[in-house]
Amino acid sequence: MSLLLKRNLKLYFRDRGAVFFSLLAVFIIIALYAVFLGDVWLDSYSRDLPAIDFLMNTWIISGLLAVASLTTTMGSFGVLIDDKVKKIDKDFYASPVKRSGLTRSYLGSALIIGVIMTLITFALSEIYIVLKGGHWVQPLPALKILGLIFLSTMTNTALVCFIVSFFKTHQSFATASTVIGTLIGFLTGVILPLGALPESVQTVIKLFPPSHAATLFRQTLMEEPLRIAFKMADESYVDGFKEFMGMTYLLGGHEITPLMSILILAGTAIIFYGLSFWRLSRSRVNRS
Repeated sequence: MSLLLKRNLKLYFRDRGAVFFSLLAVFIIIALYAVFLGDVWLDSYSRDLPAIDFLMNTWIISGLLAVASLTTTMGSFGVLIDDKVKKIDKDFYASPVKRSGLTRSYLGSALIIGVIMTLITFALSEIYIVLKGGHWVQPLPALKILGLIFLSTMTNTALVCFIVSFFKTHQSFATASTVIGTLIGFLTGVILPLGALPESVQTVIKLFPPSHAATLFRQTLMEEPLRIAFKMADESYVDGFKEFMGMTYLLGGHEITPLMSILILAGTAIIFYGLSFWRLSRSRVNRS
C-alpha cells in the first residue's frame, strides 16, 4: 500500500497543471476579493475601526482554507480517473494487491495532498496578513488551525472520493471539478457573507458539511482581530456581526456550537469513507 501511495503522490506533484487547477478556486477568490469584494466589505463597516483590515483579511483567509482543503483533494483524485481511463486499474485488479489497499492508497494520497496544499495556503496567507499590517497567529490558535486543516481535509477527502467514484472519463471529472470549484466559494460563504444571502440559501450552506470547516476556521483566526476591532462595541452588535459573516450558525433558532460542527465533519468523514470503500470495491467487481 505504501508503494501505491507514493506512486499517487508522485503522479500528482509531477503534473503541474493538476496542482495549479487544484488551487484555481483559491486564486479566483483571492482575485475577486482583491479587485472587487475587499473594498465593498470594508466600506460596509467603518474604516476607522481599529484592525478592520486585519479582521476582514482573516475572514477571507478562513474561507480560503476551507476551499483549499476541498479543491486540492478533488484535484488529487485525477490519478484515480487516469487509472480508469488508461485501464491501469485492471492491472491492479489482476495483481495480488487487495482492493481495500488500493482504495486506501487513493484516499491516503488525497488526504496527504490536501493537508500539504492547505498548509501551504495557510503559510502564504499568514505572510500576506502580516504584510498587510496584521499579526502572526499565536501558537495555540495555530495548533487549532492545524487540527482543523486535518479534520476538514479528511472530511473532504471522503466526500470527494465518493463523488469521483461515479466518474469514468477525464471530461466528466473536469466538468465536475469546474462546477464544484465555482460553487464552493458560495457554499462555504466566502464569495458573499452568510447574512447577505437569502434565508433558503443560508439553510443550504448550514447543512453543507464543508461550510462547518469554514466557520471553525473563522472562529479561530478571527478571535484576536474581532476583539481589537470591536473592543468598544455592544455585545449584541458583535453577535450580529458574527452571524452575518458566518462565524456562528443559527439553525432553527439554536446556535450550532463548535463541538457540533466538529461532530458534523467527523460524522461526514466516517459515513463517506464507508460509502467510498463500498463504491470502489463494487466498481472492481463489476469490471472483473
